[in-house]
Amino acid sequence: QVQLVESGGGLVQAGGSLRLSCAASGRIFSGDVMGWYRQAPGKRRELVATITSGGSTNYADSVKGRFTISRDNAKNTVYLQMNSLKPEDTAVYYCNKNGFGGYWGQGTQVTVSS
Repeated sequence: QVQLVESGGGLVQAGGSLRLSCAASGRIFSGDVMGWYRQAPGKRRELVATITSGGSTNYADSVKGRFTISRDNAKNTVYLQMNSLKPEDTAVYYCNKNGFGGYWGQGTQVTVSS
């Protein structure tokens, strides 16, 4: 069984930074696409960024140039560095393995105050 545990969320002022971490256990990482998604109140869950085992990345237009996804295969950990945060980035952020049909973490709250 796969377990994904997020950490690093919190409250930050606009313009600030946070780094999210996702510790993964179980059968993971070999050929898997890891990603971060987010869901704001009253909105659908949306893709933030993904990264393949080879390091290829993909970002939502709204976070390009501000967020960076990375992974450490030796530590079974995925990161999301978030810079220049905006109030509209406020959401619960979820770690994911292999898209909407895959595995999810429990989520971590990110709140950006104006």
